Amino acid sequence: MRRTAGETGDTRPRAETEGAVPLAAGILGSRLDPGLHLVATPIGTARDITLRALDVLNAADVLAAEDTRTLRHLMAIHGIPLRGRRILAWHDHSPERTTELILATIAEGGGVAYCSDAGTPLVADPGFALARAVSAAGGRVHAVPGASALLAALTIAGQPTDRFLFAGFAPTAQTARRRWLAELAVIAATVVIFESPRRVRELLDDLCEVDSSRDISVCRELTKKFEEVLRGTVAEVRDLVPDDGLRGEVVVVLGPPARLAVDDDAVRDALRSRLDRMTLRDASTQVAALTGRSRKDVYAVALVMKEE
Repeated sequence: MRRTAGETGDTRPRAETEGAVPLAAGILGSRLDPGLHLVATPIGTARDITLRALDVLNAADVLAAEDTRTLRHLMAIHGIPLRGRRILAWHDHSPERTTELILATIAEGGGVAYCSDAGTPLVADPGFALARAVSAAGGRVHAVPGASALLAALTIAGQPTDRFLFAGFAPTAQTARRRWLAELAVIAATVVIFESPRRVRELLDDLCEVDSSRDISVCRELTKKFEEVLRGTVAEVRDLVPDDGLRGEVVVVLGPPARLAVDDDAVRDALRSRLDRMTLRDASTQVAALTGRSRKDVYAVALVMKEE
C-alpha cells in the first residue's frame, strides 16, 4: 500500500515533497509618483525583470525607450498592455522636443518610465542627459533597479569584488586602446570592461603587451542559454579566443595587479604626486595599496616628507 508523507514520518509541506509549482504574481496598477522612473530590464533571460519594473511599466503615464521595438516586445512577453499609450523614442541623439514632452509630463504630475535596450539605464547606456534635465527642472528621478551586465559579470567572474572600477567600452582605435589599457593597468582594483565580441581578441592582444600574466575573466552571453566564462591569465584566455572573436555580448573582468613590495624611494615618489592634492591619510592608503607596503609604514614615510 502506498504511504502518505505523514505515514513515512516526512512532515514537510506537500509542495516541498512534490517539487516546484507555478506561483501567481500580480501586477499592481497604483498610480506612479511623479517623475522619471529609470527601469532596469533583462540582459538576456526575460524573466529576470522585477515585479516592481512590471508595476512601473503598467502604471506609467508615458513610456520612453532607447528602442521602442525592444520595449514593446518586452511588454508583450509579460502581458503589459499599452492601453493607447505611446512609447517615445529617447536616446542621446533624440530631438529636443522629445525631452521637452517628457519634462512637461512630469511637471503636470505624471510618471514617465524610461528603459534602455537591456540592463540599467545610464550604465554604458543612454539616459544621463534625460535624468539630468529632469533634475535640473525640479523633477524627481526614481531608480527601479534590476538586471545589470556589470554586476552579473562581477558575480561570476571569480575576480576580487571588494574594489572595482567600471571602465565602460574600450576605444576602437588601437593606439587609443593601448594607452587606455596602460592607464587602467596600474589601478589597484578589478576593472570591468565592455567590448564588442568581434574585437575582444584585439583587446586581449593589447593586454598581453601590458601584462600577460594578469588574471582575467571573459564573460559571454550572461543569463542566456550559452552563458560562458573563460578564466585564466591574459595570455591563456587570449589563446582560447578565436581570431575572429566570440559570439554574443561580452564583458571582460580584469583582476587587480599583483602587489610588489618596493623600497622607500619608490614609496616617496608615489607619495610626492599625491600629497599636494590628498590628505596624508588618503595618500598613504592609496600608495600602500599600489606598492604592497603596509599602510603604517607608508604613513610614517609620509609624515617625514611632510615635516621636511
